[in-house]
Amino acid sequence: MDDRPRNLREMLATAKDKSELMVDLAYAALFFGDPDMAEEIADLEEEMSHLVHDMRGVCVMAVRHPRESEGMSSVLQVISAIERIANDAVDIARIVTHKLGIPAELVADLSAAEEVSHRVLVSPLSRLTHRPLRDHELPVQTGMRVMAVRRQHWITDVDGDTVLIPGDVLFLRGSPDGIGPLRDLAGAEPWEAPQLPEDPFVTDLDRAVDVLVEMKNLSEVAVGLAYSALVLADLGLAAEVRHIEDRLDEMKDRLELWVLRAASEKVDPSPLRGLLHLSQAAEDIGDQAQAMVWLIEKQEDVHPILELALGDSDEVVIRVPVRAGSEADGRLLSELRLNIEPGFTVLAIRRGEQYVYRPRGRARLVAGDELIASGPDEGRELLARRCGWRLLDPDGDGEMELEPVSA
Repeated sequence: MDDRPRNLREMLATAKDKSELMVDLAYAALFFGDPDMAEEIADLEEEMSHLVHDMRGVCVMAVRHPRESEGMSSVLQVISAIERIANDAVDIARIVTHKLGIPAELVADLSAAEEVSHRVLVSPLSRLTHRPLRDHELPVQTGMRVMAVRRQHWITDVDGDTVLIPGDVLFLRGSPDGIGPLRDLAGAEPWEAPQLPEDPFVTDLDRAVDVLVEMKNLSEVAVGLAYSALVLADLGLAAEVRHIEDRLDEMKDRLELWVLRAASEKVDPSPLRGLLHLSQAAEDIGDQAQAMVWLIEKQEDVHPILELALGDSDEVVIRVPVRAGSEADGRLLSELRLNIEPGFTVLAIRRGEQYVYRPRGRARLVAGDELIASGPDEGRELLARRCGWRLLDPDGDGEMELEPVSA
């Protein structure tokens, strides 16, 4: 394990990225019914366990005076939340490895979610081969990011230096709008999402599936907003995370009732176990997001290394206002297609003192709105420019400032 990160900042950034990768792979394993991918999550859990153990040891050793303990306890709380999120990913993967089953309706609904999992075979004629991934800027060009590569073995530590070869199977996550451009780059045949026959009758099982897809989306938003709240020290975002967690609790209660009702409607009960298992994992992910923002809500001392580490991960969080007269001013999110170019997911829009979290494509931006979005580091300058700003780093310390783009 000599390649483990050596300092706490790097360890935290790695743990955050690894836990998110595990959740992404778990949902992908569920969507594709892929036990090999689910088994890979168990290996990642082992790596995460070592990482968490090392981080806790570093935290204990770093406290040299009682007054330092409160700040370091905030780091330990975030470490515990990240560990629990990784454990929830393992629980989701067990639906596949333990063959708990899920209804076909859920697979179809997952393909229409705001962010989807996808896999594609890289053909010999693909434009993706024999060049580093960074050259293709897939998150910017397609709105999808590579989570893992299956070659003769699994590659989960995917970065900009990874070089693809013909025959690689890519597992990606991102906007469903990016599937077409992605498959074109990979030299693959067009793909159609799984469809179910139209049914005019809405059953309790249909309701449960719809709620579960929404729970999945909300739990992921809660985690993204929690990291944003920590980086930005934003009480408003922390309150939104708590509101989402309350909604997740209510949705889980409703889902359990509908699943029990569905079991009495001559529905095969086997897949229903998977629904209950998945709802518990999604609700717990929301709980961990709330555990992180508790530090902000209670105005506890938050160690500065959290801001540094969480801003140092594969995806960055950026807060940028919409400037009057900019490309974004007055436009619908669906028209801007920010999830394709620059590859950013809008976690929330702040308008006055209110937040709209995970806004839909029909949301119209106006001057003065403030976007809170996450995406690839290489895309943040373009996002700022489309909102009417130029990013500057005057002191060279990574603290970015906004300068209006001249007309």
